Amino acid sequence: MTNINIDPQSLCPCCSKQTYQQCCQPFHLKKQSAKTPEQLMRSRFCAFYLKDYDYLIATHHSQYLNCLDKETLAQEPLPQWLSLDVIRSSHTNDKGQVTFQAWYKLDDEIDAIHECSDFLKCDGQWLYTEGKQMDPVMPKRNDKCVCYSGKKFKQCCGG
Repeated sequence: MTNINIDPQSLCPCCSKQTYQQCCQPFHLKKQSAKTPEQLMRSRFCAFYLKDYDYLIATHHSQYLNCLDKETLAQEPLPQWLSLDVIRSSHTNDKGQVTFQAWYKLDDEIDAIHECSDFLKCDGQWLYTEGKQMDPVMPKRNDKCVCYSGKKFKQCCGG
């Protein structure tokens, strides 16, 4: 289960604009399975945010784990996850892709994981396999902040 408590009625950390209870909580509680690669990607981002490493391992295709375990995921320093921007999402039959930027703060610096992730549907379950890393596209000074504060980037996390 999660290491961070979250109010089920608060907005979901995956930035879907739904509550956690309506969005990722049913996946984390194993009451539902993701119907699309994007749902799985959002629930995995939320699991990183909540430090729910069991969920991350369970939704990672076993042939692509490459010795990844809970201890590795929990190694310090851990980023402070800020937000998720899904750029593109697609799937056909049992294969899918999601391109995203996952924003985080580490050592007072803002950065993002910009990735095109691959997913496979196995026995009715979507699973993450691997992703192609790309350079993050940083916001401009006058863009809205990546943390969704409503402020300009320069007046918030970029200041």
